[in-house]
Amino acid sequence: MKRRQRGVALIMAVLIVALATMLAAEVGFRGYLDQRRTVNTFSLDQAFEIAMGGEAWASDALRRDKMQGGNKTDDFTEEWATPIPPIPLEDVGGEFEGQLEDLQGRFNLNDLVTFDESGQSTINQQAVERFQRLLTLLEIEPKWAGYIADWIDSDNNPGFPDGAEDPVYTNLSPPYRTANMAITRASELLALPEFGAERYRKLAPFVTALPPGTHVNLCTAAPELLDAMIGDNREFTLGRETGKQTRAQRCFPSQSEFEASLTPDRKQELENMLGESSDYFLATIWVTLGTQRFTLYSLLYRSGGANQVRPILRSYGTL
Repeated sequence: MKRRQRGVALIMAVLIVALATMLAAEVGFRGYLDQRRTVNTFSLDQAFEIAMGGEAWASDALRRDKMQGGNKTDDFTEEWATPIPPIPLEDVGGEFEGQLEDLQGRFNLNDLVTFDESGQSTINQQAVERFQRLLTLLEIEPKWAGYIADWIDSDNNPGFPDGAEDPVYTNLSPPYRTANMAITRASELLALPEFGAERYRKLAPFVTALPPGTHVNLCTAAPELLDAMIGDNREFTLGRETGKQTRAQRCFPSQSEFEASLTPDRKQELENMLGESSDYFLATIWVTLGTQRFTLYSLLYRSGGANQVRPILRSYGTL
């Protein structure tokens, strides 16, 4: 009888030790997770503050550039166009880097539609055709120009032959409706049915979402956009390398050089749409702290008269 009792006691002792071990492991694991969460949260807060400092740095560079009275163009020879290389952050064990991009060197998607004072919209057919030529140069189906115009315009009448309005979007899962207003960021293209991430990655470097009527800076415009504005010519696309070498020295093409390649009709179409300077820039800041990587995208607006630069749109992690 005593032997049986000793056996039960041994089993109970083993169970207690096992339960104690499991409890200790659980407490230790939860403590480790809490510690990692605290470190990650603190690193994220630090990275955000460092990124905001980077944004201020970029704004100051744009402000100094504007205050140089003799310089009336914005091109790739200027300080703002040089990316900030990785800078070690010795105190916190990480690094910081960033770059500025001229958004007026891209196609403005909001130019596809014009709105009057009452909010009624009209498709800008000339802009749609320019965008179709750009899509063709990028080997993307030109039909998407009509889809994007329908996404922005205020009516519910799909364009012909290419377009889509609420009946198409409400049949998706999950259902949603068209914006029916000017877009605020180019990533809204991902809302188009079956547009997909692959097309977006190909098109994103060439498009932006700015106030309608914002002029194109010829000094920084992509060769594909320059050719799309000219027409069926591929002068700048084929001469990409030569143009890149020239742009390392000066604004190219200048407005006079570009207008010399336009037909009279095309010149009239692009009247008041061309320039050699910019007010809208995209600052991209990357901050790495340990295993954490934080990205800040900041749309900066530089006002001409007051020499002020202010952020008007920020996003984190994704553009």
